[in-house]
Amino acid sequence: MGNAQPADGVVRSDWWTMFNDPILDGLEKRMLAVNPDLQAAAEAFTQARDVARETESRLYPQVTGAAHMSDNKGSLGRLYNNPATSSSLVYESNQAYSGAATWEPDFWNSIRNTTRMQKNLAQASAGQYALARLSLEAELASDYIALRGLDAQNAVYDDSIRYFRAAVEITELRQAGSIGAGLDVSRAETQLYSAQAGKSNLIARRNVMEHAIAVLLNTAPAGFHIAPVKDVKMHFGVVKINAGLPASLLERRPDIAIAERQMAASARAIGVSRAAFYPHITFSAEGGFEDGGFDLASISRAFWKIAVQAVEPAFTGGLRRAALQRSWSQYRSMVDNYRSVVLSAFQDVEDGLTQTRQFKIAQDQQQKAVDAALRTQSMTMALYTGGLSNYLDALVAQQDALQARLAEVEVQTAQVQSSVRLVRALGGGWSASDLPGIKQIDPFGPLQYKDLRTPKPVNGIDSHASPLDNDLRGDQVSANVPQGLTGRP
Repeated sequence: MGNAQPADGVVRSDWWTMFNDPILDGLEKRMLAVNPDLQAAAEAFTQARDVARETESRLYPQVTGAAHMSDNKGSLGRLYNNPATSSSLVYESNQAYSGAATWEPDFWNSIRNTTRMQKNLAQASAGQYALARLSLEAELASDYIALRGLDAQNAVYDDSIRYFRAAVEITELRQAGSIGAGLDVSRAETQLYSAQAGKSNLIARRNVMEHAIAVLLNTAPAGFHIAPVKDVKMHFGVVKINAGLPASLLERRPDIAIAERQMAASARAIGVSRAAFYPHITFSAEGGFEDGGFDLASISRAFWKIAVQAVEPAFTGGLRRAALQRSWSQYRSMVDNYRSVVLSAFQDVEDGLTQTRQFKIAQDQQQKAVDAALRTQSMTMALYTGGLSNYLDALVAQQDALQARLAEVEVQTAQVQSSVRLVRALGGGWSASDLPGIKQIDPFGPLQYKDLRTPKPVNGIDSHASPLDNDLRGDQVSANVPQGLTGRP
């Protein structure tokens, strides 16, 4: 059984390499590249960035252009029309082109607060991606460890079945020599067949665990297989992990970062609600050329309009006051949620430390129990073979030895899985510095019109280009790009 640990016990972003299992390393890398749930989390972050960009666009003037051309023929029999004198009124042509711009100055910081709120929520979405990634990494590692635990138990069953089969042969020989009873043969056969049934049940459990791993790898379970390891000992060592200072935990947990960003967004929402009490002022301008023919370049054909509008709700029946009160309540609830998340994080770490410590003690104790059970099994079988004891003593010893060895593997599995849970409780090598900054949230600039199919990756969160992606022209884009996410830098 090998030991693997970093020199300082600090959890790295590729923390699963501490277990020194090349197969697990390969599975984790493959999962990060193809898992659909992780990709969906990346797309959710992309959508949050775009919502923030949509909100921020209101800070800029909205400019539109229009062109119009019409050629109409009226009926000679229409009202007030005399065909003899007003035939020229039957035909009417009109051509025009114009431009318009509107702008709402953000005097009361309503748009700025809304924009910052959406960017804070986008940062929270980035935290959700980190949390989803860590959860999937831990789930895959835990499932793989459980799979190897089942392999070790399968090897224990193989050893026991060989021993029980030999015991059946011994009881049959003693019965044939008239020095043993048929009852001993029946008991030995019962023990053998029960062990074989237990092995079959274990194989089914292993297949189910293998299917769970296949789904994490975005693979059909029917075509996925991990070769079993035929060893009664698990090939994972005890990993030393430094939990660090409690204050540092606040910087290493994605769920704490999510709660903090949501709290910041709620604080910005209060400013938005306050701005609703002040007038909304809008500037607009429109100009162009219009003519009944095609002489549009003449100044005399020009038209323009400039306007200023101020809107102040006089009576809303308490709408704005209720919105402000609700914003404050939402902020207080986010503060309470933040405190709850922090306390739960401390609990997770303490649980992980307790479990790793106690499972290590239990593993040492269970090893002693296995040694004693194997000695008892050997002694009782020797006494029975020599005619100095009945087979019932040997049978009980065999059952105890099998259960002790299976329990030993279960404790080993639980001990290694507790290390995974502790790593997850400590954030899996993530830190708050991995969150994108406010300026990094923007998927593109206000004057950028190229490379808009997907935004640039931010801090390892990358929405990959799909063959079904469309650009702004509506043309379907097919690009040869690697599937999946780039991972942490």
